[in-house]
Amino acid sequence: MSTSFICKSPVVPALHDKRAVITGAGSGIGQATALRFAAEGAKVAILDINLEAARATAVAVADGGGTALPLVVDVTAEGEVANAIAEAARAWGGLDIVVANAGIELDGSDARADKLELEVWQRTIDVNLTGVFLTCKHGLRQLLTQGAGVVICTASPTGSYGCSPGLDAYSASKAGVYGLIRVMAADYAADGIRVNGVMPGYTKTPMASNMTGAEINDAIARIPLGRPADPIEVANVMVFLASDAASYVTGAVWAADGGMTAV
Repeated sequence: MSTSFICKSPVVPALHDKRAVITGAGSGIGQATALRFAAEGAKVAILDINLEAARATAVAVADGGGTALPLVVDVTAEGEVANAIAEAARAWGGLDIVVANAGIELDGSDARADKLELEVWQRTIDVNLTGVFLTCKHGLRQLLTQGAGVVICTASPTGSYGCSPGLDAYSASKAGVYGLIRVMAADYAADGIRVNGVMPGYTKTPMASNMTGAEINDAIARIPLGRPADPIEVANVMVFLASDAASYVTGAVWAADGGMTAV
């Protein structure tokens, strides 16, 4: 994984002594976020459906001098989510940051509505929306006991714009995440909990690895910066939103898309 965009704080790390759980942290943006959080002083629970991937991320965190706890979790299974979050809280005496990042895109099966199979729709909603809800639900229960905390959800431009025709299930699931972020921000502000989202554009992750050359060229042509993001660049925004530097930021969905949604 590239570390060219990692910039450690010069004095006190931005997330010094914070305790975080991150879903989908075995690869891609979740993995990059775990590494960035650890570089900024946080303890990180690495939640992923693939235990070996979670362990690999935990090893990378440890190699960088950080503390990580790998846990296998299917975000569609409420019991697994609840148990993993509780385990992380027990290990570190509480939680400060919850990142609901796990998601799927069933490329090749997702389709426009008249051709979309119910099973594909349901699986996408189960992971991308219900999984985010369950992560937030049980994460918030921990944060409420402390009277403070941060929730960050991974959104997508497809949830706000019709920019991915033929990915109707994925787009709808991310629109749901966008709405959930905003209403939870209103729900929990009085409890000292901030809720925000990050909206990555085309990013070099395993999820994007199935794109054809033509699709890649088309995606890049729509990005003013003229290139895809490195996952670390998205993780940098996560660090800001999780830190005290963003103490007055809640209910926002920050675009990390190279300007794609600005034009």
